[in-house]
Amino acid sequence: MAPQTDLDMDYVLPLRWNDDAGLEELTAYLRRLCPIVRVIVVDGSPAALFARHARRWDGLALHVRPDGDLGFANGKVNGVITGLRRARAEHVVIADDDVRYGERELARLDALLERADLVRPQNHFDPMPWHARWDSARTLLNRGLGADYPGTFGVRRSTFLAMGGYDGNVLFENLELIRTVRAHGGREERPLDLYVRRLPPGPRHFWSQRVRQAYDDLAQPARMAFFLAIVPALAVALSRRRPGPVLAGAGLAVGLAEVGRRRAGGRQVFPLTTALFAPVWLLERAVCSWLALGTRFLRGGVLYAGRRIAVAAHSTRHLKARSQAAAPGSRVARKGVSGSLAVRKPERLCEPSHNGLDADRPQRHSATVARPGSMTAPS
Repeated sequence: MAPQTDLDMDYVLPLRWNDDAGLEELTAYLRRLCPIVRVIVVDGSPAALFARHARRWDGLALHVRPDGDLGFANGKVNGVITGLRRARAEHVVIADDDVRYGERELARLDALLERADLVRPQNHFDPMPWHARWDSARTLLNRGLGADYPGTFGVRRSTFLAMGGYDGNVLFENLELIRTVRAHGGREERPLDLYVRRLPPGPRHFWSQRVRQAYDDLAQPARMAFFLAIVPALAVALSRRRPGPVLAGAGLAVGLAEVGRRRAGGRQVFPLTTALFAPVWLLERAVCSWLALGTRFLRGGVLYAGRRIAVAAHSTRHLKARSQAAAPGSRVARKGVSGSLAVRKPERLCEPSHNGLDADRPQRHSATVARPGSMTAPS
């Protein structure tokens, strides 16, 4: 018989659905999570769907609406802050609705949060249709140069509350959270070998995200400049009938992606074909970067959930200046709670059992002692 799980963690899942195509699969996942961690689902779905979710998830999760005093343009941030207000553990998982943790990954994340304020796992698609392989090339290029931006984080609740949450009037909310933690002196861990499964989107959703994801790069000017330069450089090379530089660039892209695929045992979750998609992804991002730039200056921002968002993410310098203006000379404090993030604590809805996500994981216990730290990850 497998040992009983003992993780003192909260799992915050913000979502807003317009249909219930994935309801059965997500319900099964919540049923597996429930004995391991306390689950908080913050649901911004329309009333009929919210009511159905409430019935299906009764006893599996604390199921709530986003708090009414939160009106950020990026609804995910409203959900995250609502969930952190209700969390009671020091260690909290924030995860998109397509992220699927196993028990081992949760335990590893819990252990890393003993010494870090923010943990960035590595997502990977499973299953891996063609468009997931295409999008995985982005992941591999990011890994080749540093680390990827996942759809999930581990965060220390005391850090999150002490820094007053983060700005939700941005498009690239994950980068905003990372930079806000950094601006407040928090420490980040980027375990490249902490692989967490993610369900791939459908092809229609994949195509709909191309320009929006390119818009995120406005928060990283050097990166954006590189992508903007690709199309003119490609046009010049082709007009001069010089395919050599084009082929060399494609080869370098595949090589860099393969470096990312081989780092930290990545070959176990990223097939070889994902690296071969790197030139295709670069061309896509180069074209979409020009479309994103036009969206910014001609339309005032990208349309997201019915609202236009102009800012991709604030710079670390801007966030640091803001944090110093709020509390000059201070790092992340573990004492006190921002009034806007007043905590509302849930109880565990189902008891830990011997039937977890990974039945053979050895038992471990978590501690919840807050520790200050420093973060050196690049933005």
